[in-house]
Order: sequence, then C-alpha cells, then structure tokens
Amino acid sequence: MTQDPFDWIDDESRRRASAGLVRTLRPRDADSELLDLAGNDYLGLTRRPEITDAAAEAARRWGAGATGSRLVTGSTALHAELERELAAFCGFEAALVLSSGYAANLAAVTALSDRGSLIVSDAGNHASIVDGCRLSRAETAISPHADAEAVRKTLDAHPGRRALVVTDSVFSVDGDAAPLPALAQACRDHGAALLVDDAHGLGVLGEGGRGATAAAGLAGDGGVVAMLTLSKSLGSQGGAVLGSARVIDHLVNTARTFIFDTGLAPAAAGAALAALRLLGREPELAGRARAVAGTLHRRLTAQGLTAVRPDAAVVSVRAPSPEAALQWAADCRAAGLGVGCFRPPSVPDGISRLRLTARADLTDEQIAWAVATIVETAPVG
Repeated sequence: MTQDPFDWIDDESRRRASAGLVRTLRPRDADSELLDLAGNDYLGLTRRPEITDAAAEAARRWGAGATGSRLVTGSTALHAELERELAAFCGFEAALVLSSGYAANLAAVTALSDRGSLIVSDAGNHASIVDGCRLSRAETAISPHADAEAVRKTLDAHPGRRALVVTDSVFSVDGDAAPLPALAQACRDHGAALLVDDAHGLGVLGEGGRGATAAAGLAGDGGVVAMLTLSKSLGSQGGAVLGSARVIDHLVNTARTFIFDTGLAPAAAGAALAALRLLGREPELAGRARAVAGTLHRRLTAQGLTAVRPDAAVVSVRAPSPEAALQWAADCRAAGLGVGCFRPPSVPDGISRLRLTARADLTDEQIAWAVATIVETAPVG
C-alpha cells in the first residue's frame, strides 16, 4: 500500500498539541466589541475617517491593485509621493515602498550583503531579518541581545571585511530598545553598515514620532539604512526602506522582493500617506502612546505581575508556561479584552508572554479596565 506523503504532518501536529503550541486563525468581525491591545495600531489611526477616506479615494482613482511589479506598471504618482514624504519626515535622502515590512527587510538584507560579506544580527531580531540573513548567503554571526560591545568584538574579529550590522530598533517581543548610538559607533569604527528595522519605532519614538533612528541622531547618516512598516503606527499596509539615494537605487536594481513582487495596492499607499500627514499635524500622538505603555507597565507591576519596562509601545507580561499564556489570553478575550499571546518558537528565550500594545487613543477608563481584567484573569502560581 502506498504511504500518504503527508502522514508526517499528523506527527508534527501531535507534537505541537502536546507542547501547547497549536496556533489557530481567529477571524474578527468588523464591528467587534473587544478592546484591542493585541494589534499594532499604536496611534489608533486604522479606523480614523481621514485614513479610511484616503484609502477609498486612492482605490477609486488608481484602482483596486497596483496591476504589476513596481518596475513595470506598479509604480504610481501616489507611490512616489509617499516615498518622498516618508524620506523627508524621517530625515533620509530617499525611500522605497514595498508590499510589506517583511518584504522590505528581505530586500534590504539580501541586497546589502552577499556570499563574501559578514552580517552581525541581534539574537532577538524579527523573523524577517532572520530569513533575510539566510537568503543572503552571507556569513551570519548572531550577537547576544542588545549587546553593542559583543557586536564590536565580532567586527574586530573580521578586520577589513565588508559587514552589515542588523537590528530591530524596538524588539517586538519585550518592547525593549536597541543601543543604536553605540551600535552606530561600532559600525563607523569598522567601516560597517547599520540596518535598523524601525517597525516599532516609527510613530512612537523620536520628535513627533519620526522614529528611533531620528531619536538616536542617525537619520540621514550615510552608513545607516532604516526599514519601516506602514502597518503599525500608520495603520495601513506595506513597508519601506530608507537611506541614501545610492542605496535605494541599488535596491531598485537588485532586491528580488522589490523587482518580482506586485507593487503595494494604491489604497494602502493612500492610507499610509494620509496617516503620515496626520502624524505631522498631531505630533503629540507619539508621546501619548509612550505614556499609555508606561501606565500599563506601572499598574500591572504594582499588582505583582512581571512585565518588561517598555521603551516604546509594547508591554510584555510574563506567563508561567505556554499553556498558561494561552489560557490567560483566552480568559481576557472572554472578558472582552484582546491581548497578544507569544509562545515558542516566536520568543527567542522560550518564555511565554502576554504581549500588550499601547494605543494613543485609549482613554484612562479603558486603561484601568484593561489592567483590572489582566490581573483578575492572571494564572495562579
């Protein structure tokens, strides 16, 4: 009898179930009454009428899709306008918009390294960076988390070699920030480039939300390249790479996830552009998001829970086990509160967590209720 070629999937499924690591899709309703602390809508813009109206207008004017890759028919005047304004807002010479933040990281990492170069990547980096390192064919050295001195020592061990240091600006699991000034100095001392994934910094850190690179005084530095996502603080979809004009031109000509991917849909580009302009008009949103994160952390730890002090808008609360984290999140949801649940392999240290995302539009009453709900549903022991 011929063996089913996918029988091995059943064995994998059983192992996941026994370890408490089963993941399921949970479609949400458009009019869900859950208070959302699970998504990444840091500024509360994804449903702002100015943003949704801009998305609808862009779709009516330019069509539902980009119709092709950016180098064929997928570049519109709207994409070019978004790129110009992103670069100007964040303090870089040029920008390149892609269909997702994941694609942007793959583009930047693979286009700025090759088989003969060295990549130094933080142990806590996002999966898109990890995949970019693998696809680059470069030698990759994994550096201890947020340890600039370890990065320097790795670069010291490879004198004269072309090198790229890659780090998240704000790490998505615990919400802690990378030591960008120290990393940039180590790179300057060794002639290495620094690539910063600022997905969780844009809209939250820096003056008026200009991002972690701006906050660290690195915006426009010729040796620094930034990746942004349009799907978090800007409430839309897509990603972008920011840097010098020659770096962006190099990506246009070499980055496979740019060259061979359909361009970002006009509705997403229009929404992101409207959100960027709104942030320019309401710069106080960035500080409010940070303040909400600080309040969540302070009140949760005052109730005896273990939480990492947030450097931006992510608040991470430790759980005793994967199973406990899953049940805790389910109990919060049953009470009307949506929270993230991070378990292995999404967490590099193997410790399961609830992941809360602060939002600038949360009221004081909503914050107090969210804290009370998390405390009341917390696992015992």
